Amino acid sequence: MRGIALLLIGLAGMASAAVPAPQGTQPSAQVPPFFPRFELQTLDGHQVTDATYRGRWLLVYFGYTFCLDVCPTVLIDVGHALNALGPLADRIQPIFITVDPVRDTASHMGEYLRAFSPRIVGLRGNPKQIEIASKQFHTYYRARSLGNGAYAVDHSSFLYVISPDGRVAKVLPDSLRDQKLAEELRQLIQGASG
Repeated sequence: MRGIALLLIGLAGMASAAVPAPQGTQPSAQVPPFFPRFELQTLDGHQVTDATYRGRWLLVYFGYTFCLDVCPTVLIDVGHALNALGPLADRIQPIFITVDPVRDTASHMGEYLRAFSPRIVGLRGNPKQIEIASKQFHTYYRARSLGNGAYAVDHSSFLYVISPDGRVAKVLPDSLRDQKLAEELRQLIQGASG
């Protein structure tokens, strides 16, 4: 377990300020299997856990709606990748977990996510629930003051592909564009079926 934590801490360090991965980085990271857990709320107030989504592939991303660059780019790519997958996309549930639960209200998140894809489920919770979920995925986030009461949230920026049994199958960098992301997802899903 310590080896998993060290590997993911290293990955998180590469993108701790949610900046795109540099050119020439690996397209995805193979990680030892681990089973992250979470207990959060959907935007309509229903309690869900990781077990709620068993039997489907999950594509989990931690971010926030006030992010000006990386988060919207990743979500655009996720939406396009799902479209490129055609019927295979029905086997995937994309999930966006906010790291800014104070500003990311349910109504604001709903409006924001609809702009990228109606398939993306937004999850939120109180700060403690978000912290617990983040630790389960070994992600990093921290608020940074911009002055005059404004702030940004530095955060790691990876897409976690979770298999139907709840295992992290792959960690994908935010630098994957839509077609490459679709290819990675197709290979994982078809490889598991074959």
